[in-house]
Amino acid sequence: MDSRLRERARQVIPGGMFGHLHAKGLPEGYPQFFRSGQGCRLTDVDGREYLDFMCSWGPNVLGHRHPEVEEAVRRQLDLGDCLNGPTEHMVTLAERFVDLLPHAAWALFQKNGTDATTTCVTLSRAKTGRRKILVAAEAYHGAVPWCSPSLLGVTAEDRAHIGTYVYNDVASLEAAVERASGDLAAILVSPFKHDYGKEQALPTPEFAAAARRLADAEDAALVLDEVRCGFRLSMQGSWHALGVEPDLCSWSKAIANGYPLAAVTGGEAFRQAASELFVTGSFWCGGAAMAASVATLAVLEREDGPGHMRRMGQRLRDGIAAQAATHGVDLVNSGPPQMPLILFADDVDYRKGELFARETLARGVYMHPRHNMFLSLAHTEADIDEALEATDAALAAVAQHGA
Repeated sequence: MDSRLRERARQVIPGGMFGHLHAKGLPEGYPQFFRSGQGCRLTDVDGREYLDFMCSWGPNVLGHRHPEVEEAVRRQLDLGDCLNGPTEHMVTLAERFVDLLPHAAWALFQKNGTDATTTCVTLSRAKTGRRKILVAAEAYHGAVPWCSPSLLGVTAEDRAHIGTYVYNDVASLEAAVERASGDLAAILVSPFKHDYGKEQALPTPEFAAAARRLADAEDAALVLDEVRCGFRLSMQGSWHALGVEPDLCSWSKAIANGYPLAAVTGGEAFRQAASELFVTGSFWCGGAAMAASVATLAVLEREDGPGHMRRMGQRLRDGIAAQAATHGVDLVNSGPPQMPLILFADDVDYRKGELFARETLARGVYMHPRHNMFLSLAHTEADIDEALEATDAALAAVAQHGA
């Protein structure tokens, strides 16, 4: 079935599944089409089940089809979804964001992470009257011309006011701010360095403090792109534990447990500009996704979702580290435990990583050789131990054939 769907896709979708979404980054033999998901399990269209460590590339933070979320969605769908205006859930959800996040005085809602991050950029410029946006070199903030990793179809004008710095390098950030001084609208930063296919890095306290200090000195916005990390690391915002609060945040992925929703949150200083900014979309006020988000945040807070994911991720990390030592395999498992990335030393063209991923897949565990993975509230100790049986065999294969 999967192969037939790929062939059909090639006829009607440009690039087929190789060019669409994330398919081109997956090793040979990975399924592209799925039938269902439940908890931390996926079933592909050919009926094969996998223990899932991608969580739909992040959104399913509670696990697939969490009963409380599904019930909230069903109740709203019975009443209607896309109406002439929002449902009560929009106000309730905005109140929840403001209650949870120390930096937030208000919230706006969209559909995609790119929507939210682009709104933060536009809002920064609207508030400051300036043009320059600073981003970390090679960081990903969306798939539109101002920030897309691809230059195809992008003009020099699209990127004319984007400057770069090196993540965790205070001197580099200071130099970038100096170059943009007088025209700096925002410093845009990810909660941690999660560039595709490269070792991840948590922010140093010095770097986070410098970003806040430099934004304040220039009267510019500090924008935290929480699209990938939001509510996985903390319920108060990913930099809250560092004592650094942003001016604006973009959110998506995990905020509605797989239902399409994004958000921008901001401080009081940006309220007026946000009230005047024109941003909209035909489906942005859909009630079902907002009902899903209200339920998702309630479960995450009640169950200490970030803490559970951290514990399960650390169990996975510790187990893989012990296995790698036993097999004599040199690897780095980087990033926070909730969002691990496994890379191998001297891995030309990711051959070891792809061998590892193929071997885990063959044993019913869905991992990724280059992108950070995701834990969910649905992962239990028993699930982690099951995954470790697969990773042990996969590391044995890498030790034997991966050189």
